[in-house]
Amino acid sequence: MSKDSKSSSMTRRGRRPGSGSTRKAVLDAARARFANQGFTDTTIRLVAADAGVDASQVMQFYRSKEELFAAVMAVPASALQRFDTAFEGPDDHLGERVVRAFLHAWESVPEESQPLMAMLRGAIVNENASNQLADFIQSRLLEGTADNSDASAALRAALASSMLVGIVTGRSVVGVPTLAEAAVDDIVAITAPAIQQILTDG
Repeated sequence: MSKDSKSSSMTRRGRRPGSGSTRKAVLDAARARFANQGFTDTTIRLVAADAGVDASQVMQFYRSKEELFAAVMAVPASALQRFDTAFEGPDDHLGERVVRAFLHAWESVPEESQPLMAMLRGAIVNENASNQLADFIQSRLLEGTADNSDASAALRAALASSMLVGIVTGRSVVGVPTLAEAAVDDIVAITAPAIQQILTDG
């Protein structure tokens, strides 16, 4: 048996990488994909191929691409769930639910808000991080909107995401005095109708 054949045989007989190393490989692959292609163009299959595992194995660790993105960005699952629940229920109050979800996510308990704030601050100074955050938020708004097949749906999602990120940035990063001191209910009352109009186009 040649040296190369012996080495190959030993590799096959050795212990397979544990779940910890597999999870790390998946996260590393996802991090590179999100950085290079953004949230929308990254798929579970592409990440799995890069990590050298089956797509089903990725799904065992992370139930969706959104959860995988959150893990890469160190965003807790509770924050992701908050965004998702904003789209549950009738469209009549969609604007209010979405605005409240964004404000509460960035201003809730430290375990949830700090990773989101770190991601937002990173997006301000890093173009790549900015593109990833914008792509993720726009995608969530687009998928959550009932009529997302409309020709203007992507533009409306982009406008809504820009407004929401701008509010959070002005309130918590820049610290615009009046905005920073305003009560959540007051911000929701003024902003929700606009977000409602943009997302539902009516």
